[in-house]
Amino acid sequence: MRALLLCVGRLKEAYLQDACGEYLKRLGRYANLELVELKDEPEPAAPSPALQRRVLEAEGARILQRIRPEDYVVALAIQGQSYDSLGLARHLAQLEQRGRLVFVIGGSLGLSQDVYARCNERLSFSPLTFPHQLMRVLFLEQLYRCCRINAGEPYHK
Repeated sequence: MRALLLCVGRLKEAYLQDACGEYLKRLGRYANLELVELKDEPEPAAPSPALQRRVLEAEGARILQRIRPEDYVVALAIQGQSYDSLGLARHLAQLEQRGRLVFVIGGSLGLSQDVYARCNERLSFSPLTFPHQLMRVLFLEQLYRCCRINAGEPYHK
């Protein structure tokens, strides 16, 4: 699998960095995965709707600059399609036939409408809201699990 994971914001907590590093190392056996952290916009504690829109647009522009016209783009979003692990593994096996997959994790405000418009699909891990930093770890773990499933290797149920 050739894939790019675009993430808005940096991981500041060592435990999250360690978890991501571990899954990236494990994924090296199965996938050519590049992880790119994009600058997040500063925002006050209670931003106005106009400021929220400007933040999303600025972050969205950075995301869109990294996406090629031929990429198949998947936004991680609450409003997306949900799968169990076996179903997601099957789905990813089909998608990887399309070329480079780009997965997008937005910042604390989510993703801009321009990014959603460019995405080929939306993927949801849960109707719950997760911090975007933790979502990165969850995504990498599930991608690793899917790779193991698709390779016919055991995985924890």
